Amino acid sequence: MSKATRYTREMIDEYVEKGFWKSTVLSDFWDRCAREYPDREAIADSRTRLTWAQAKQWIDRLALGFVELGIQRDEVLVLQLPPMVENLILRVACEKAGILCLPAARTFRHAEMTHILNLVKPAGLVICREFGGFDYLEMFEEIRPGIPGIRHLFMIADAVPEGAVSLRSLLERPVEQKISPDILEQRKFTAFETSLIVHTTGTTGMPKLVEHAMCSRLWHGHCYIDLLNMKEDDVLGMFVPVAAGPNGPVFFSAPQVGAKVVILEKWDVEEALRLIEKERITMGLLVPTMLISIVNHPNLAAYDLSSLRILWTGGAPLPYHQGVKVEEKLGCPLLQFYGSIDADVNTAGTRDDPLEKRLLTVGKPFAGVEIKLVDEQGNEVEHGEVGEVWGRGPACTPGYYGDEEATRQAWLGGWFKMGDLGKWDEAGNLTIVGRKKDMIIRGGQNIYPAEIEGILRTHPKVAEGAIVGMPDPVMGQKCCAYVVLKPGQALSFQELGSFLKEKKFAPYKLPERLEIVERLPVVGDQQKVDKKVLEQDITRKLEKERTGGSAPVPSC
Repeated sequence: MSKATRYTREMIDEYVEKGFWKSTVLSDFWDRCAREYPDREAIADSRTRLTWAQAKQWIDRLALGFVELGIQRDEVLVLQLPPMVENLILRVACEKAGILCLPAARTFRHAEMTHILNLVKPAGLVICREFGGFDYLEMFEEIRPGIPGIRHLFMIADAVPEGAVSLRSLLERPVEQKISPDILEQRKFTAFETSLIVHTTGTTGMPKLVEHAMCSRLWHGHCYIDLLNMKEDDVLGMFVPVAAGPNGPVFFSAPQVGAKVVILEKWDVEEALRLIEKERITMGLLVPTMLISIVNHPNLAAYDLSSLRILWTGGAPLPYHQGVKVEEKLGCPLLQFYGSIDADVNTAGTRDDPLEKRLLTVGKPFAGVEIKLVDEQGNEVEHGEVGEVWGRGPACTPGYYGDEEATRQAWLGGWFKMGDLGKWDEAGNLTIVGRKKDMIIRGGQNIYPAEIEGILRTHPKVAEGAIVGMPDPVMGQKCCAYVVLKPGQALSFQELGSFLKEKKFAPYKLPERLEIVERLPVVGDQQKVDKKVLEQDITRKLEKERTGGSAPVPSC
């Protein structure tokens, strides 16, 4: 049995009694929609469109096909696929077959995939032959000798090499005439078992693997249904890569109400605009960089986006002025959410919140979620003061897959230490001021990079910016600004300093070095700036200067 690490009988009984958790699983909702809306479209990408009845047939045939091939209950199937219909359908099929599903980011390469595959020792891997100019089959063949135990390679391709299995062949073969679908009732996971594994973005090293059970995932999805007022006639656009991250409404909300999901396989702002217009998309997640590229697109007015009724964003800070621009140009409310892959402690704004609250805070906790802000000793801080965010509740994950020690360290007395720093406002909304590990301590004074970054990005010459700590022999640390400029712009250190001084920052918070770069390093499917890389870069540069390299940049 796929025991969920942290979920005790007492926890399950408590959340069931309170009405948060139920015994239904994700595939139950796909089955229900197939009965109630058989001919309505359920899911689509540029190649494939499926009704709910067709989706159920795909799901059942894949699940039975895996059983016929001898994949045992509780074994693992890893997917490394771009956003596509099969990516979502395979998750549901695995649940029905009692096979743990692990979707891996399409951007992972040899090192990350070798790490993940050796951790979970999967029975099989599902890949495309090629996507975005990268050959996934070639990578698999190169790393396969170091990964013992993989028995099956499934491919989504017109032609597959010897020894691989075409996913299309499983979908087209009426295996249900040979193996009764009733066997799936004996195999499928319960709501309180680990049935899905997702990986973290790997900002602190190689990705960690996080367990998911459907009791918490479906409650998470239910909260979004209430938050977004989601109905069966809604059309959800999926624009962000699917491996992990804040696509909960796509995976766990839409099937609960029978809403349709439309997938954009690869981000392109023009294609996104075409998709919204063509499919009459009503809601969806767009990370800040996507939103900014949409509202700044020169042909925006040429598209009919009137179907949009609500959008949400997260994963990275969105400058306030850009949020205002999004609402003005797209004509719908924008909500910000907060959470983590590790724990799914969630907050979000609501459409009824004032504009400033929706764009400057991450709102209030989801139903049943408890959050407290604590100091270094674990004591709750006074209202309005900055503290580390700890959370718990029915949407929270069971722990780290195969690592009970890491689970114990991350969860203290049932509370997950998020690693973020935040403060409450007078209305009970949470504002995130930065990551605890990113906090810069300059001569004993705390500096929260996110506070400066939010203003830095409003500079008319700045496209992107990040603040990191750099070592200093006297102060311990000082701030360094890494900036990507808009095309054709130039920015001096003195000009940046004058701009920030005008914003009334305390002098100790001001950057004391400026680095202009062509792009910022990112992890997590282009969502998060990899500050570890920037910190290493500035440390190397300082060391080179100290030992006789170029002269240091003057401070403010």
